[in-house]
Amino acid sequence: MTYDEFVKNTTLKDMGESKISPKEAVELLLNDKAIMIDVREDFENDLVEFKIAIHIPFNKLPENLDKLDKNKIIICACPAGFRSNKATEYLRYKGFKAKNLTGGFKELLFEISGGEAKKFKEKKENK
Repeated sequence: MTYDEFVKNTTLKDMGESKISPKEAVELLLNDKAIMIDVREDFENDLVEFKIAIHIPFNKLPENLDKLDKNKIIICACPAGFRSNKATEYLRYKGFKAKNLTGGFKELLFEISGGEAKKFKEKKENK
């Protein structure tokens, strides 16, 4: 099945084990057990960039799979969860351990405000 066929022919499902809370996501990211991808469009990323995520627009996932590590959990994120849910389904179909961030970036920002934000900054500076 091609990417376009996948997107056209799949429906959103209850993702169950494919969901991840912002709290769980932060823990995995800080411990290098996961990477986050931001599946928003380029123009959205131009307005607000989330430096804790790799920006790969949803429609460019197929050509960027080589940038993702199959040994890590891939956390898919967007503002509301629709695109990240579809991205999660697609990545799981392709054999990745993908999870959809519940609550999107809004909830993630709430989770990392304060002390967690400082940990991310220190981690980035130590790379």
